[in-house]
Amino acid sequence: MTQLVGILNITPDSFSDGGRFVEPSIALDHAAQLFKDGASLIDIGAESTRPGATPITDKQEWQRLEPVLPRLMRHFPGKISLDTYHPQTADRALQLGDVIINDVTGMNNPDMVAVVAKHKARCIVSHLPSSDVQTAHAQKSVASVQHVRDDLLAKALELQAAGVPKQNIILDPGIGFGKTPELNIELLKFAKQVPDYKVMIGYSRKRFLGEHRMELAPNLNAGRVAIAAGASYLRVHDVAGHRVLLSEQ
Repeated sequence: MTQLVGILNITPDSFSDGGRFVEPSIALDHAAQLFKDGASLIDIGAESTRPGATPITDKQEWQRLEPVLPRLMRHFPGKISLDTYHPQTADRALQLGDVIINDVTGMNNPDMVAVVAKHKARCIVSHLPSSDVQTAHAQKSVASVQHVRDDLLAKALELQAAGVPKQNIILDPGIGFGKTPELNIELLKFAKQVPDYKVMIGYSRKRFLGEHRMELAPNLNAGRVAIAAGASYLRVHDVAGHRVLLSEQ
């Protein structure tokens, strides 16, 4: 059964909802609403990954997270993932308890691998074809689905060798990062490529969906393709709108 992952951006500059949930009380209320709307997990991020976004330090990231993340973890234990590529932030969060680490840079930093392994944490490994997000946006360098599959399986094996249980690893093909629109469409079906792993597909409101990407219909169509291919999770902004997909399964 595919589950919905609600997106909670506590950033001032995310492309879709930047600045809306910076205030901690508003962020917490929105998280509660996402669960009511049908989310099984909520992915919280404090740094934008949109094209042209300015990177922040782990200290700046934690300043944004500290008023919100610990309370979310207390109120919704085991149901929070943290979108971060900073090992220091991941370690601080994992010291608080059970949280999924969602690293959009594909855990290319050995220190992040070490942190996740130390805690034997659940983790989401995204495919990023370069050393940083902004370079990936600028260079559409990924040639094929096979390229993505090989890179992610190699990283999964590295994590397992470091001590992360296989069942704790979720693979994300990184739709929108260093890929052409045509490849992004193919990657909606990525779960078929890695049947031994859980897969999360994050297509919500991304440019490859076309000029109407902010509307619900193209997002639902993408979700249906991902579900048919066997995706375990859909990472979406509009959880309430996507709830119809749960009833169709």
